[in-house]
Amino acid sequence: MAALLEVSRLQANYGPTRVLHGIDFALEDGSITALLGANGAGKTTTLRALCGMVQTAGEIRFGGTRIDGRATEDIVRLGIAHVPDGRGTFANFSVEENLRLGAYVRKDKRAVERDFECMYSYFPRLKERSHQQAGTLSGGEQQMLAISRALMLRPRLLLLDEPSFGLAPIIVREIFEIMRAINQHEKVSILLVEQNAAMALDLADHAYLIETGRVVLSGSAGKIKQNDAVRRSYLGY
Repeated sequence: MAALLEVSRLQANYGPTRVLHGIDFALEDGSITALLGANGAGKTTTLRALCGMVQTAGEIRFGGTRIDGRATEDIVRLGIAHVPDGRGTFANFSVEENLRLGAYVRKDKRAVERDFECMYSYFPRLKERSHQQAGTLSGGEQQMLAISRALMLRPRLLLLDEPSFGLAPIIVREIFEIMRAINQHEKVSILLVEQNAAMALDLADHAYLIETGRVVLSGSAGKIKQNDAVRRSYLGY
């Protein structure tokens, strides 16, 4: 399977502070890839670097085209959608208004309307609350809205940052199952940053372990799950 995303010697800085120290990884088209690591390892910074949100050096290729150095808006238009940690919904806007904002770069209005129904089929609770202000939704519903809003872009690649944070386990399992279905049926590739390593590895095809801004381990999700160091440090057994 061809690589959709190829990252080579990626560095990232916040001012004078370097967070990523030349990492390399790739994501196959149609796959789910997980980035694992402790807090502060550089996982969130990696997603921000892919979106042009931090100062970077190195090379990022998306669909064979270099995107490093491009403006964030241009990267979005190429088909990369980002669901940040903290969800980032527009609290004073309704569910429907949030979804329409997700499709703001699209010109295919009829297809946008069809995608509303598609999102509501994956997340029925959002349809029930379509006219409700986003800020009044539960944490799980806000996460569903954030994911749906990103998918309204019709992206080729979805960047998901800590989708389980602050949510009850039953809600997390529901969201992860929906993400698996979206990957399979909508053919959206996913790059997942997740503290819950066990759930991430169950969902992902491939995984990379990042420590202090460097990739220290990579392989299939099944292989990573069996690694003794990963089991002790991230899986708790």
